[in-house]
Amino acid sequence: MSDTIRKLVFRFDTLDKKPKLYNIAAISVIAVICIAWLLHEDADRYAGAVSIVIFLYFLAVQILLIRAFFRQLRYNPYSYNTIYYMGFSVFLMFVLISSIILTVGAFLHPEQHSIDKILLLLLYSARNYMLLSFPFIMVFSAALFVSNISLIRHEGKRFVNILGIILSFFLLAGEAFLYIYNSRIPAGLTSGQLRFRVLIGSLFAAVYLYFECMIIGAIVADTIAACYEPGPDKDYLIILGCGLRKDGTPTPLLKARADKALDFSRRQKELTGREPVFIASGGQGPDEIVPESTAIKRYLMENGIPESRIVEEDASTDTFENMRFSKERIMEQGSPGKVAFCTTNYHVFRSGLYARRVKMRAVGMGAKTKWYFWPNASVREFVGLLTEHRGKQLLIFGGMIAIYTILTFFAYR
Repeated sequence: MSDTIRKLVFRFDTLDKKPKLYNIAAISVIAVICIAWLLHEDADRYAGAVSIVIFLYFLAVQILLIRAFFRQLRYNPYSYNTIYYMGFSVFLMFVLISSIILTVGAFLHPEQHSIDKILLLLLYSARNYMLLSFPFIMVFSAALFVSNISLIRHEGKRFVNILGIILSFFLLAGEAFLYIYNSRIPAGLTSGQLRFRVLIGSLFAAVYLYFECMIIGAIVADTIAACYEPGPDKDYLIILGCGLRKDGTPTPLLKARADKALDFSRRQKELTGREPVFIASGGQGPDEIVPESTAIKRYLMENGIPESRIVEEDASTDTFENMRFSKERIMEQGSPGKVAFCTTNYHVFRSGLYARRVKMRAVGMGAKTKWYFWPNASVREFVGLLTEHRGKQLLIFGGMIAIYTILTFFAYR
C-alpha cells in the first residue's frame, strides 16, 4: 500500500467524535413502512416494487457501514467496533447479492415475481452462500491448521496456540452439518415440522455466516493496524517487551521491535528534526536475569540513543500493564504529548486496544515476524470479540432469531 493511499484512506486519530449508526435505524423504519404499505395495497402486484425497496435498503445500509468503518479508523482503530463494521459489511454483501437477484428478476420476469418468491430467496440466502463459500472455508481451515502446527512446534503447546485448530474444526463441522441436514429430509413431515426444520437450517446458516464474516473482519482489522505507519510527530515511543535470552539480551523478536522504533525515530528526525523519548516497557519474568526494560535500554544505547532519552518501565507483567505503567511514566515527564508504540505486527491491534482502555491515545507500528503468528492472532481477536461483547452477541442472535422466524412463518404460511 502506497503512503499516499494510506494517508488518504487510513487516517488514524483524526476524528474526535465516535461514529453512530442511528441513521441505519431511521432508514430501517422507513423501509419497513414502505414495504408494509406496498403489501397492504396488493402484495403480488407490487412484488417488484418491494424488491426494489429491499435492494435500496440493503445498499444504503452497506454504504453507511463502510462509512462507519472508515470513521471508526479515524476515531479509534483499536476497537472491536472496527471488526463489527467490517464484518457486518461483508455479511450484508451476501444479502445484497440476493436483493440484486430479486430486483433483476422483477424486471426480467415480472409475471413470475411474487412475495412468496422474495421471502424464500431471502430465507435461503444465508444457507446458499454458506454452501457456496465451502471452497474458501476448506482453504482457510487448512491454512489455519498448518499455521497452528508450525506455531506449536516453535512456541509450545499452549491453549492460545491451538485456537486456530479448534476454529478450523468447527468451521468444517458446520459446513458438514448443514450439507447433511439439507440433504436428508425425512419423508412425511407436517407443515409445522417442515417450517421448524427450515427455520433451524436457515438460522444455523445465518449464525455461521455471521461468525465467518466476523473472522474476516478481525483479519482486516489486524492487517490494517499492523501495516499502519504513524506520522513523524511523536514525542514518545513505547517499546513493548516480550522475553529475553538466558544471558539477559533481547531475543530476535524483541530486537525487531526495538529496531522498528529506532528506524522510526531516525526517519522522524530527518523529516522534522524532532527526537522522541523512548519508553522501554517490560518487567522481569521468573526466568529472566534482568527486567525486559533494562535489556531494551541497553540495546537502544548500543545503537546510539543517549540515556537521557530513555525512560524505563520495569513493573509490567503483560501488555495491559505495559500500557498502563508506560502512561504513568509519560505523565511523570510532564506534558503527555503524542505517543506511538512498537510491537510485533500481529500484536498491534490488541496492544492498541489495551492502550485505549487506559485512556492513552497511542498509535502502533508493527515489526515483521514469522508468518505462522498471523492467523492465530486474528483468531484471538475474534474470540475476544465474542467473549468481551457477550451482550451485543445476545442482541444480534436475538435479532437473527426474530427475523428468520418471521421470514419462515410468512414464506410457509
